[in-house]
Amino acid sequence: MPQSNSANLQQAFTKRRSIYALGGNLTVKPQAIIDIAERTILNTPSAFNSQTTRLVVLFGKQHKQLWDITETHLRKAVGSNDFSGSKQKMDGFRAAVGTVMFYEDKEVIQSLQDKFELYADRFPIWAQQTSAMHQYAMWLELSALNIGANLQHYNPLINNDIASAFSIPKQWELVAQMPFGNIVEPAGEKTYQSASERIKVFGL
Repeated sequence: MPQSNSANLQQAFTKRRSIYALGGNLTVKPQAIIDIAERTILNTPSAFNSQTTRLVVLFGKQHKQLWDITETHLRKAVGSNDFSGSKQKMDGFRAAVGTVMFYEDKEVIQSLQDKFELYADRFPIWAQQTSAMHQYAMWLELSALNIGANLQHYNPLINNDIASAFSIPKQWELVAQMPFGNIVEPAGEKTYQSASERIKVFGL
């Protein structure tokens, strides 16, 4: 890989952070986000080339509707307890430009389990790994365009209402939600555990 490309890739790795202070103004058109979603779907690897990941990209009213639904469910779950912290989070997500929802197709996973019985118990695990790679690929591309994002997991609490609101096929299982927008405030300082404590190298 040419040095310039390698440097760009390294920069993308180190630049990507969880950004929670998001705004509703982007310097790119919505089509740029859709293009990223398409590249992510087409080029991210999956076990047995299963291609189980599905993406739903929400903008505008539909994006806000997602977080309205989420807030409704959270209020029910919290009950009479203090909701102010959760309310602040929901307002922050709504303030973003849009949200990418990540799904896994259970029907495809089941078909692979039936076809390859020896690995049947592994396919749900591999599907989660596949989804994680799609999440990271999408996140890196957004970060490269200076678009902030963070990753949320309000499933399965919201699954049924979200499926109904956005006509999601019943075999699609929600895995994660990624709100994105312009960066209002950068991420705070991050601490790192030493790489030497987390990596072992043999053979040199």
